[in-house]
Formats: sequence, C-alpha cells, structure tokens
Amino acid sequence: MGIYIKKEELEALRERYPKGCRVELIKMDDPYREMPPGLKGVVTGIDDSGSIHVQWQNGSSLAVIFGEDECRKICWSSGAKRRMSGTGGGA
Repeated sequence: MGIYIKKEELEALRERYPKGCRVELIKMDDPYREMPPGLKGVVTGIDDSGSIHVQWQNGSSLAVIFGEDECRKICWSSGAKRRMSGTGGGA
C-alpha cells in the first residue's frame, strides 16, 4: 500500500522545491546505495507521487520518497546564500 499525496500537498512541494534548487539530505534508507545525512544535491523535478528527484553530489539520482525520506532546502536556485528549510519526505 503506497502513500497517497493530496493535490494541495503536491502543489506545495513543487512550489517549495522548484527545479534547480539545492537540497541537503536528512534521511534516506536505501539498501543498495550509501546516502548519508548531509549529502547535497540539486532538484531535477517532482513527480505526481510527490517524490523529489535529485541529482546528488555522489553521482546518485535517487528520489526523496514522499512520506519515507527527508531533505531540506538549503538555498534558492538563483544562488542566494540564506538557508531555507523544509521537510521533504513528510511534508
């Protein structure tokens, strides 16, 4: 049984994590790839299930799964230096 995301939640995720914004991994459980907390990456998009697709600095392109994994936004895609935070997985 999968986790269902409401239309409003999906729209909020897409607004919070636009393509090109930078994120930092908080938590991801993947038995096949080491994905340590603190890993940084760039959002490449969000699919209809609410998974945040990221190109990670370790070369991985694993998605942050809605309701399971967590990440936070670390800056705007324009390169602004101030830190912004949010929850990826359970938002």
